[in-house]
Amino acid sequence: MAATTTQPMGSLPSGLGICTTAPDIFYLPELVFGGLVWILVASTHVEPPNPLGWVMFVSVFCFVVTFLWMIIFGAGAHKNSSGWAAVDFAYHGVAAMFYLSAGVDLAIVTMARKVGEARIYHIDIAAVVFAFVAILLYFIHAILSALRWKYF
Repeated sequence: MAATTTQPMGSLPSGLGICTTAPDIFYLPELVFGGLVWILVASTHVEPPNPLGWVMFVSVFCFVVTFLWMIIFGAGAHKNSSGWAAVDFAYHGVAAMFYLSAGVDLAIVTMARKVGEARIYHIDIAAVVFAFVAILLYFIHAILSALRWKYF
C-alpha cells in the first residue's frame, strides 16, 4: 500500500505538510508573486506616491505576514486549534481584498503612464499582472481555508 500525504479537511498541517496540502500549498506562490510585485514596483519611481505607496504597503505587509504565517504553520504552533483555522481564513480574505484594491490602483496608475519610458511601463505592466495573480492565489487560499474551517 502506498502512503498518502492527504489530511482530513478538519485539521491543520504542520512541518512539510504545508507543502502538500490545500490550501497551504499556496504559501510559496503567494510569497513569490507578492515579492515580485514588491520588487517591480520598488524598481521604478514611486510616482504618484499615494496609490503606489499603498501598493508597496500591501505587498510588503502581505509578504511579511504570509512568511510568518508559513513559519507558524510549519512549526506546528497552531496545535490544530479551530481558532487558527478561522484566523487563517480571515487573514487570507483580508489579504485578497488588500491586493484587489492595490492591483486596481496599480492598473489605473499604469494606464495613466502610457506616455513615457517604455521600460518603466513594461515593468508596471508586469507588476499589475503579478498583482492579479497574487489576488487569485490569496482568494483561492481564503476559499479553501473557509472550507477547512467549516469542517473543523
